[in-house]
Amino acid sequence: MEAIIVVVGFLGAGKTTLLKRLISDYADLGWSPFVILNDYENAHLDVQQLTDIIEPDWVRALSGSCICCSGIAQLRDDVNRIPERTQGITLIEANGTSDACALMGFLGVGLDDRFLPPVQISVVDVKNWQQRGEHNELEASQIQVSSLIVLTHNQDVTSDRQQQVVDELEQLNPSATIVSANELDVTRLAQLSPSQNEADALEHQKAHWSSCSVDLPDLPDVACIESICSGLPKSILRVKGCAKIGQDKDYTYFERLPDGTLHIRPYNGVPVMGTKLLTIGPGSEPELLKKVVAAKII
Repeated sequence: MEAIIVVVGFLGAGKTTLLKRLISDYADLGWSPFVILNDYENAHLDVQQLTDIIEPDWVRALSGSCICCSGIAQLRDDVNRIPERTQGITLIEANGTSDACALMGFLGVGLDDRFLPPVQISVVDVKNWQQRGEHNELEASQIQVSSLIVLTHNQDVTSDRQQQVVDELEQLNPSATIVSANELDVTRLAQLSPSQNEADALEHQKAHWSSCSVDLPDLPDVACIESICSGLPKSILRVKGCAKIGQDKDYTYFERLPDGTLHIRPYNGVPVMGTKLLTIGPGSEPELLKKVVAAKII
């Protein structure tokens, strides 16, 4: 039977980085991973960044809905249509605002018998854990029914901070195994059992935020990306996009994490939806994005 591993975690915690590692490690071990990647806006943007480590036919983008509620039927159908493979394993990355408890409750119903019950992994950003202000409840809720918790962004934090985070995680989910990212053994994931925890209910609307995207014109230089990202309000927790810079033949990917950290790197290939600016979080409105972009490229 085929295992289903669902990766959850707050925006910017490092889910996609973990997903890339899982894909590479399983492929190296002779497994055949199939990936479903969910995002509110244009999941194809992130999917294309995986195609250097996995064939495009083995990745599916699920955009425009939340898989913990309105998108669950589509997710379930996508899983059931996955081709049977020798040593297959299905990896699902949920968007960063998912109600992870609701997702696991819904996903386990209606799957084909060839699949094992889904197992959840939570990715926790040690540096920023429970520093989310009004969104702390959502972040805490995302680890309640996980079988495994993977700690990220813990290289530059004190041992006291790491221990504080571990203590809080153990209190919220006493049955989960907690490991740092470099301690993760992918060979053991398929043997994990689903959590039997009874999760505290989350007011579901807290997992539903506004999001939007707009076309992005050619930019004169990389500094323009920095200017656009810094010009968007902090209430917008995730900013990302793909841009064409000056006379460069290749495209550039960028993302602003909830703590304001900006990452800029080459984009893999050509964006199928064109150059875009995408935002997730309160205040995400197309007119605002257009206004900021227009002001920064003058």
